[in-house]
Amino acid sequence: MKGIFASFASAMRHKWLRSAVFIVFGAVVAAVLLFSIIIYSYYYSTVRTGLEAKARTATEFFANYVGRTYSDYYNSAYRYAETFREGDRIELQFVNTDGSIMISSFTIITGTTTNTPDVTTAIESKRMSTWIGRRNATGERIMAASAPMIYSSGEVAGVMRYVTSLVLVDKQVRLNIIAAIGVGAVVMIIVFSVNLIFVRSVIKPVSEITKMSKRIAEGSYGIQINNSYQDEIGEMVGSINEMSLKIAQSEKIQTEFISSISHELRTPLTAITGWGETLVYSEHLDEETKSGIAIILKEARRLTKMVEELLEFTRIEDGRFTLNIEMIDVAAELEDAIFTFREILHRDELEFDYISEMNEAPLIPGDPNRLKQVFLNLFDNALKYGREGKRIEVAITMAGSDFVMITIRDYGPGAPEDEFDIIRMKFYKGSNSKERGSGIGLAVCEEIIKFHGGRMELSNAEGGGFLVTIYLPMSSEVDVDAADVNIS
Repeated sequence: MKGIFASFASAMRHKWLRSAVFIVFGAVVAAVLLFSIIIYSYYYSTVRTGLEAKARTATEFFANYVGRTYSDYYNSAYRYAETFREGDRIELQFVNTDGSIMISSFTIITGTTTNTPDVTTAIESKRMSTWIGRRNATGERIMAASAPMIYSSGEVAGVMRYVTSLVLVDKQVRLNIIAAIGVGAVVMIIVFSVNLIFVRSVIKPVSEITKMSKRIAEGSYGIQINNSYQDEIGEMVGSINEMSLKIAQSEKIQTEFISSISHELRTPLTAITGWGETLVYSEHLDEETKSGIAIILKEARRLTKMVEELLEFTRIEDGRFTLNIEMIDVAAELEDAIFTFREILHRDELEFDYISEMNEAPLIPGDPNRLKQVFLNLFDNALKYGREGKRIEVAITMAGSDFVMITIRDYGPGAPEDEFDIIRMKFYKGSNSKERGSGIGLAVCEEIIKFHGGRMELSNAEGGGFLVTIYLPMSSEVDVDAADVNIS
């Protein structure tokens, strides 16, 4: 459940980034680029059109005064340049066919040579041509419109060239583009702010729901999420609250049923075990009957153990579980459990290795009976599920300065990696398990370790087999969840 809501919150953030920010950002960038192209095209087209119109009108007017000789052409051009009234904005040039500037309204330019494409094209094609570039003398950007001057014979006498600076035009284009970028930035800020407010209004309640759903998933059934929402989130919260209550009711009914059945089974099992032990030693029964009674005793004891586990678990579930904490030698308790279990291992022909890496076992706070229950339960699991490995290893050592670490390893097939999150859940025995039992042994063990302030980890051992690692704090003040107690 917690994974679902965490994924939902993450998906919401990514969807917002994709749809609300990236798409709008792309649209704004595209709009700014399009606007910039339009502005650039508009301003330069206007200037080009103006220059071409002036050049065309001037050449048509000037053609009436161009004589048949170069002298007539020169004199006419000189007089026309002297009467030119737009010298503050536009430069008028008369260029010879060899590219030299014969006359210019900007007298410093006169006598220089220009080899720009507009002049060459106008002379060769006898058509008007425009060009944008930089003036060699000053480096400023200019636009030039060149119109050919043609004698009545059809021969090109020269080129009338209008030149204007693009400094102001470039500045105006830049200002417009900067303004467009500014407007785009404002739009992005507005879109980002609006969407941030919207996403927060969704993500915040989802995060709260995630925390509460995590608690429900961890077993806090029945808790309710504060529902102050009137939209779809409110409906989802209502569904989760209803689900939490139903799970709590189901868990309560299940626990009460298990407790009731366990108590009901306890009395007949005690009678069966008692009479079985009496009969098995009777001298009046033959060996075959005694073997049958021995089987009855074995199965009755197995059922009694299951009943005890179920009762233990119901005590944990309904809060009646208690510990008698005292300062204990945990290594001694572990060794006592090993001694108790060793005979069973020998009977099943399993090798048992015990390693203690502590010179002097420290005293830790704990309930000796409950910890021995944990050790015996884990030994029993290692025997059942690792029987084919014919070996069990138990080790005790210090994990840092604040923890005692106990490891119990078998050499069986281990457990599937995808089941580690659920293998410790009550009534789950593993998909590959063929062993009989209640499936709550690990759940009970973990709860007992948690009550001691410790932690129990499950994993597959390197080289094969199943590994259980227990961390027990040296002091009740140590927080095992907040500490790093893993040892390489």
